[in-house]
Amino acid sequence: MPLLPSDTPLYNHPLPQIEQWLKDQGCQQDETQRHCWHVQRPNWQAELWLDVEQIVVRYVQSGENGQDIQRSFKYSLSRDDVEQAVFSGP
Repeated sequence: MPLLPSDTPLYNHPLPQIEQWLKDQGCQQDETQRHCWHVQRPNWQAELWLDVEQIVVRYVQSGENGQDIQRSFKYSLSRDDVEQAVFSGP
């Protein structure tokens, strides 16, 4: 199933396309909580939740004093915007 254009809002992508996009970004789906995903990069790691109205991202121990940083992105944003915001790191 090919992805829709990158400038298309995420809410226009069917769930299987969003899941494939996350896999293509190197994310791994949690086996027990299917809406949760994990991603590891050389300088950071994060947990993503596919919530009802937004994607929630928690960058683990990336803030001041090792605190987590949490951000959320509405599905009305384009796939490209979300990709650049989430996967560029904290």
